[in-house]
Amino acid sequence: MKLPVVITLGEDGYFVAEIPVLPGCISQGRTREEALANIKEAAELCLESMEEEDWSLPKEYTLDQIEVGT
Repeated sequence: MKLPVVITLGEDGYFVAEIPVLPGCISQGRTREEALANIKEAAELCLESMEEEDWSLPKEYTLDQIEVGT
């Protein structure tokens, strides 16, 4: 299963990885690669918990961008 991952650079210099379709599934790492490895592990744990609590992933989703003025 492939899931979308958003990676940002935190104020502390760590890469923060988040999976938007798994609420609360966030991890970080010193490098982009470490953040991806950590979020993969976190996603597996989140999916296990969702299964135990009888939650499910959205069947379909889209990724879009919006533009806002700042």
